[in-house]
Amino acid sequence: MDAYAAAQETVRDRDRDRFLADLFAPAQSRKHLFALHAFNAEIVRIPNVVSDPTLGEIRQEWWREALQGRGGAGNPVAEAVVETISAYSLPVTAFLALIDARTFDLYNDPMPTVRDFEGYAGETTSSLFQLAALILNGGADPGSADAAGHAGVAMALATALWRMPSDSGRQRVFLPRDRLAAHGVDLEDLFAWKPSPGLKAAFAEFRGMARGHLIQARAALAKLPPTLAPAFLPLALVESDLATLDRMEHPLEQHPQLPQWRRQWTLWRASKRWPV
Repeated sequence: MDAYAAAQETVRDRDRDRFLADLFAPAQSRKHLFALHAFNAEIVRIPNVVSDPTLGEIRQEWWREALQGRGGAGNPVAEAVVETISAYSLPVTAFLALIDARTFDLYNDPMPTVRDFEGYAGETTSSLFQLAALILNGGADPGSADAAGHAGVAMALATALWRMPSDSGRQRVFLPRDRLAAHGVDLEDLFAWKPSPGLKAAFAEFRGMARGHLIQARAALAKLPPTLAPAFLPLALVESDLATLDRMEHPLEQHPQLPQWRRQWTLWRASKRWPV
């Protein structure tokens, strides 16, 4: 199978939202967006397929070496992303920083502070927005760093809230511990799924933070050309995900996933307007 076809298949299977968003990109850019997002899907998947953090770090090191031309032969996603980096002169340091940030995912240490969370989001989700914008702009900087920064924090917060029921079951906390503590939330109670007024207040604060960054992202996007829309289309799903979380009686109850057709329709509708 062609390396880019394999990357496309990887994104379709593991990151359906970004896969659908990438379909709105021009044909000459689309395969490179698939390569970028397939690489991310491979890195995100590592904690779920290893039994020990050390094994996860070994896999991460394999990807670091592949990105720097010291391996990766025979892995179609690695081949596709390395070719994409070369085609657009993308900064390898951004890819390495993403891997480094994702080392946090391998361990059960809680996210210490809001500042730490913003740094983590900046090197992971924000970086994906920025790299996708570079690809759509032919490798030249479109001035999208501010938009990507806020978009990444908004999406990362929404994702962390959405995943909290499953993450807490594995004693993983991606949400900033300082704000949980400010509301009197004890991590042991969180792991035990014990509801409390403090927990509801903390989650409401996080949703408010996400919406604040979403507003700032859209304000920054309004100053940029709509040709960058495919890079930022997944941001359109943050609002609906937050609205679903608003309706949850218990922040840690299993919430219904928005039907796939609704997610596709949300992305299609967002593709018709700017900013998304």
